[in-house]
Amino acid sequence: MFERIRRSLLLATSLTLTAPWAFAQDLPELQETPFWQEKVAAGELPPLAERIPAEPIVVDLAAKGREFGRPGGTLRTMVTRSKDIRQMVVYGYARLIGYDQNYKLVPDLLAGFENEGNRKFTLRLREGHKWSDGAPFTSDDFAYWWHDVANNELLSPAGPPDFLLVEGEAPKVTFPDETTVIFEWSKPNANFTQTLAQARPPFIYRPAHFLKQFHGDYAEADSLAAAVDDARVKSWAALHNKLDNMYQFDNPDLPTLQPWVNASAGKKIRHDFVRNPYFHRIDARGVQLPYIDTVEMEIVAPGLVAAKANAGETDLQGRGLDFRDVSILKKGEATGNYETYLWETGVASQIAIYPNLNYADDAWREVLRDVRVRRALSLAIDRQTINQALYFKLGKPGAMAVLPASEFYDEANTAAWADYDIEQANQLLDAAGLDKRDKNGIRLLPDGRPMELVVETAGERQEVENALQIVTDNWRDIGVKLVMRPLDRDILRNRVFAGTTMAAVWFGWDNGIPQVYTSPAYLAPTDQVFFAWPKWGQFYQTAGDAGEPPDLPAAQRLMELAHDWEMAETDEARAAAWREMLAIHAEQVYGIGILAGAPQPIVVTNRLRNVPEKGLWAWDPGAHFGVHRMDEFFFAE
Repeated sequence: MFERIRRSLLLATSLTLTAPWAFAQDLPELQETPFWQEKVAAGELPPLAERIPAEPIVVDLAAKGREFGRPGGTLRTMVTRSKDIRQMVVYGYARLIGYDQNYKLVPDLLAGFENEGNRKFTLRLREGHKWSDGAPFTSDDFAYWWHDVANNELLSPAGPPDFLLVEGEAPKVTFPDETTVIFEWSKPNANFTQTLAQARPPFIYRPAHFLKQFHGDYAEADSLAAAVDDARVKSWAALHNKLDNMYQFDNPDLPTLQPWVNASAGKKIRHDFVRNPYFHRIDARGVQLPYIDTVEMEIVAPGLVAAKANAGETDLQGRGLDFRDVSILKKGEATGNYETYLWETGVASQIAIYPNLNYADDAWREVLRDVRVRRALSLAIDRQTINQALYFKLGKPGAMAVLPASEFYDEANTAAWADYDIEQANQLLDAAGLDKRDKNGIRLLPDGRPMELVVETAGERQEVENALQIVTDNWRDIGVKLVMRPLDRDILRNRVFAGTTMAAVWFGWDNGIPQVYTSPAYLAPTDQVFFAWPKWGQFYQTAGDAGEPPDLPAAQRLMELAHDWEMAETDEARAAAWREMLAIHAEQVYGIGILAGAPQPIVVTNRLRNVPEKGLWAWDPGAHFGVHRMDEFFFAE
């Protein structure tokens, strides 16, 4: 089934060192995984001792309260779009630096790192670490990315990624030896390590040995021109970018450091990912991780995920399931041979409404920029009814704020403008000059139009539309007509970014459990993906080439505080910036949160072990299954 990828692995063995590495004395005796035994015995693949780094990560499952597993098996899971095969990079969660089970930053692909005042970061690679095709993973791969990708105008017209620029200053990057990479700035870059740990990492390295054959500065001109013609693209740069999909994970020929390797070319209904024979983690008994040999990812229609899970057609599923699916999932447990776990969610709000302060309509823009209007809209939402009707009172009603697990949690922020108070909401709207109504009781804008607030959704979560039905009735009591408009996710995003969406619904902040080392940039107008201020975010992201500069004092203060956090020398100063930014959001109500903590159903087949019964389902930090170490999951006999 996987002969093509096995042949590529065989071809790559010439890049592998032939002599075994000298291991530290405390390493366990290594056990070859059955999946590769035949290839090793035939001399087509090096033995495990030559495949893993000299100092691999040794995972003591017992110390973590988990079982030691047995390798083997195929795990079935589902996604709803072809491009979501990239979730294997998310779930696999092999990062230079990553979060451990306590959400502390620790080295992973790196052997270690040194942080000198957030100005100088020294990254130490693992000696003998290899890509999935057996080629060495060294500082050359970082140098290639830095010199030949990030700073190549044809491949990266915008230059290095934003997180590497400190007030416009790019880092000095040096490569003293094969296992050392140094990033250095004259001012602090406190966000550097956290960014490397994200669910979608920046990938500040590339498999140079593979990509150089498609780079104009390295490849032989005639062969490169032929490859460009074969790929039907316009230039070598277009070809290079097409093949260089570290996150998209759709190029099975591109070497990886993730626990599973893409073994399926082209678009398919099912994609197979096989274990990486050079993965850098082993358990304390000497068994190489991941335990599971193959992950089979099926692409299904969004409405079928719960039904197929109910029928027992998945082994591990969280994506595509909502709390409303719990009843049907519970009913299928006996015949489907699975259990339904209820994990906590890590987003700041399960449902949040974002009035667009950059909306293209001048009259509506002024109305939505009036904080009294946003506060009134928040006060006029019956959160308790939504919690009871949709979540059986298992959610936590309140404004959009960080969760109790964060050191910055403040009950006052959660309670701000979140009581159900129609009288106060009406008073605020009257004070905002919206005191005139039409014959139907709908308030009138200053230009005489009825106050019909169009709220657009991605049309993917029934719970959102159910909640908005309740909000529609609530807002009628304050003279506001809510018009719900479901759209495709990509269309919604593009409309928001263009300023043509009046208001949109999405989750709250991805990271609802920030710590002092977490960048608060997502609380400031630094990114268009925060639906309340897409144009302000564009202005920051493009250094003023697009969008609009923030022109409200509170938003400008958020930018100042985000900068203060970046430049801060102490944790106390960073914490102070965080708390003030959260207080500003609580008072300004940029995102109208409805409730948080609604449980996320996780379907787990009865044969699968080491999946935590109580976990946190979060994009950042955590990468959904990633922080729970999917490579340690295994099938019982």
